[in-house]
Parts: sequence; C-alpha cells; structure tokens
Amino acid sequence: MNKHTHHILAAAIAVALAPAAYAAGEAKNVIFFLGDGMGPVTTTATRLKYVKEEGSLAMDKLPYTARVKTYSLDAQTTDSAPSMAAYMTGVKMRNDVISMDGATQALAYKPTADAVTKVASAVNNCPATGNGAPSATLLELAIKQGKATGSVTTARLTHATPAATYAHICHRDAEYDIARQAVPGGAGFNSALGTGVDVLMGGISYYWRPYNATSTPRGRPDGRDLVAELQAKGYTFVNDLPSLTAAPVAAGTKLIGLYDQALSQGHMSYDLDRDPAREPSLTQMTTKAIDILSKNSKGFFLMVEGGRIDHALHGSNAARALADTKAFDDAIQAAIDKVRTFDPELKDTLIVVTADHDHTMAFNGYGKRGTDILGLNINYATGTPSTDANGVNYTTLVFGNGSNRVDVRNNLDPAVVAGKEYLQEVAIRRGTPGSETHGGGDVMLFATGAGVASKTFKGTIDNTKVFSLVKSAAGY
Repeated sequence: MNKHTHHILAAAIAVALAPAAYAAGEAKNVIFFLGDGMGPVTTTATRLKYVKEEGSLAMDKLPYTARVKTYSLDAQTTDSAPSMAAYMTGVKMRNDVISMDGATQALAYKPTADAVTKVASAVNNCPATGNGAPSATLLELAIKQGKATGSVTTARLTHATPAATYAHICHRDAEYDIARQAVPGGAGFNSALGTGVDVLMGGISYYWRPYNATSTPRGRPDGRDLVAELQAKGYTFVNDLPSLTAAPVAAGTKLIGLYDQALSQGHMSYDLDRDPAREPSLTQMTTKAIDILSKNSKGFFLMVEGGRIDHALHGSNAARALADTKAFDDAIQAAIDKVRTFDPELKDTLIVVTADHDHTMAFNGYGKRGTDILGLNINYATGTPSTDANGVNYTTLVFGNGSNRVDVRNNLDPAVVAGKEYLQEVAIRRGTPGSETHGGGDVMLFATGAGVASKTFKGTIDNTKVFSLVKSAAGY
C-alpha cells in the first residue's frame, strides 16, 4: 500500500467512525411534550391498562429514545421548576427556581400573603437584583427567529412547567408575578417575549383576574385584569370547549385560554372527571394550537404538558394518573396526525416527549399477564390473589410514601381498588392526600421527526443536554 492509498483509507475509516452529523436548523417546527411526573412505572402501567402487555402507546412508537437524569442543582430529587427549566434553558438550577441561572436562590424568598387582602402568595419576595439572572428559554429563542410560539397545559397556566417556557423568577409560587410576565407592554412583562406568546392555554383565571372579595378564589390583589389587557393586545379569550372551537386560526391569531370548569386548585379537570361537552381535552387544545401556530411561514415552537399526571400521583391515585397519561399520549398521536397534514414525513418537525421527574409508584408481586393493573395482584402461577405474610391480599400498584398507610391491613375489595377514587397503599405515611413525593429515578425520552436531528436523542443524558439538542436541531 503506498502512502497516498494509506491516507485515503485512513480518512475513510475516520469518517466511518465519526459521530453522525446533522444539519443545524433542520427542525423548522418543534413540539415539546412534557408528562409531569410521568416516570417509567407510570408509562408501563398505562400501557398495561389501556393497550395490554403486547400493545404500544403512541410514545412507545417513536423511534429514538434516551434515559434522562433529572437531579437539580441542590437536590437528588427535583421538583418541576428546575427540571422543566433545565429542558428549556440548559441550566441546572435549584428547586423552586424558574428559568434563572445557577446562582439564583429560592428558599429564602418564598412569596407571602398580601397584607390588605390576605391573598396567599400574592407578594413576590424575589430581589430585583443580586439573586441570579434570567436564562433564555427555547420559546424565547424561537421568538427571536420570528417563529410562532405556544404553551399548553392541563395545570394552571402559571404552574411551574408552563411558566418555565415564558417566565423567569426565583420562586415558582409567585404565580401572580408569573402571570404578568406574559402580558405584552404591561408592568412586569418579560420583554424577551416580543409581542407575546401566540397561544397560551391552561387552568383557571384567578391569577389573571382582579381581586374580588366575594369570589373564591379572590384574584389579583393588584387589581389588574390581565385577560382584558391581553384582549386589548389582540388576543382572543376562550374559557370552554365551544369558545375554543369557535376561535379563529388565521395567521397572526393570538389566543389565551383559561378553563375554569374544575376549580380544583386552579387546574383543569382530571380526564376521568372532565365534562367533554364543556372542558376541552389536551388533544383538542393541542390540535387547535397547531392549527394556529402552523400558519407562521417561519415555523413554530409549542410546549404541551400533561400536568395532572403529577397531581394524581401525589395523591397516590393511580386510576386518575393512568387516565391522564393516556390522555397525554392521545394528544401526542393527534399532534403527529395533525402535523402530517402539512409535513407528511415530519421532515420539518421535531417532536420530543419526556417527563420532568419520576414518582414513588412501584409494581408489587408477580402479577398474572392480562389482569387489571389497577386491581388486586393475581399470582401468575395460581391465578388467585397474592397475599402478604398475614394472608391479606394487596394491589399490584403501590407507592413508597403518601397518605394511605394503614396500621393493620385487611383484605381489599376488588371493586373498590379498581375505582377512580381509590388511593393506593403506601409504605411511609406522610400526611393528607397529595403528600406523596417525587422520585429521583431517571425518566424516558422519546423523539421523532426532522430527519436525522432526532437521532441525537440516545443513551443516558442529563436534562440540560436535551436543551442543547433541541436548540441545535432547530437552529436557535
């Protein structure tokens, strides 16, 4: 072999062994799906409940996958604020911090009640200076490129996950301040949003409406009507399914949707409790958002959150958690079907599906294939209910901690444990329903679309790495 041939061969080998490259900016559109609290046990249990062992959820069918590490800057087990903000900004931050840098402190600056109206968490105690700085989000970077943007959730629109796309604050509970950051031209507006986020949809309006002493909840102590201010800026306001259906989708449409049907901590209803004639599903909100945002010739960025998966898990209420996970999965499939109407092969659209953190739900026993995952554990060998050391039956799904820890276990009624109100038993009693904690385990990520851009989502990666992968694929 002569020297020239040797160099050619060496170059060919180097190319063959090099990591696969992709074109920056290949993804004209990005849809980022976030299942809040949707750990691997939750997705597996949802699959078993709705499509059985041999079936596949929509997210299971996405071709590229990764495991994501979720720890925050100060905790092994993260809360939703820094974990979602890590996806949106690429920065590790402390628990409770929303899209700020790593120098930002939260624990000393929890919001407090307004002195006159006594409205809880109305006063933002984050210092104006000297406590970190904002970190740019994917949504803000998309706006810089002239793209349309949207943030859609079944939780409150000011809750940690959606807030991390459009707001910056040292403590997630300062939701009255978070809301005003979304209002173009108003006091406290986040100027990085330009003329504002095009589509905003989520739970109840009391963080957006003025104080009213006779209403429950009472609303903003500063007296501002942020919905009216958004309408004055050209936003269409919708508050139920009929008004959402009737809302325009023409190019340039701006929409604010606040759905008040549930009045459950300000969030939208769990999918098992939703009135389908009045309250839109996550699928209906997602497809409407795509109808609006896709009119922008430069493309769009859309975040969609299944926010109430997390809340059901906090309550150790598996039935509602799995139903909301299925509703989230239905929205993924609906989004893919909608995008294919204008991007048939997803050559211009990157779709990423992941979770911000895990929970403590776990599988118990050696359950028989084909049995109800929400029911009693039926032993695969005997076909009869499995029992503990005292001969008492138990469910397949349990939690590490929460409210339903009994001192003396008795046999469980199969009809009761399979119902939507049942709270699974827990190992560690923490207090009232809703007290179950997050888990610190890795979560799954699924991706498709935008050609080879999605192939970079693989292996075990940090949540901050997801930001850089999306940013590069979209050319932000």
